[in-house]
Amino acid sequence: MSMGAIGCISVFSNIMPTEAHLMTKYCLDGDFKSAAKMQLKYLRLMNGLFMQVNPIPVKTAVSKMGFCTDEFRMPLCPMDDADNEKLFALMREQGLCK
Repeated sequence: MSMGAIGCISVFSNIMPTEAHLMTKYCLDGDFKSAAKMQLKYLRLMNGLFMQVNPIPVKTAVSKMGFCTDEFRMPLCPMDDADNEKLFALMREQGLCK
């Protein structure tokens, strides 16, 4: 948005909608410094949501938060235990799960 886009498409907003909204609002208001600060704060988690093909990580995260089951239809498949733990560790850093 700092380069002229108006709005965004956000995977992150599925698990942290308030934060995604605020970051977008900062951009629309021209407060790119505050938006960049938030972007950096959540960057590790945002990157974690793409450790495997979308939407597998975000569906896994949303299920960990109790909003859906972690069942996948072909051609999607569950994340392996190691990637699950990496994602859950990133979520714990932001207080999204225990």
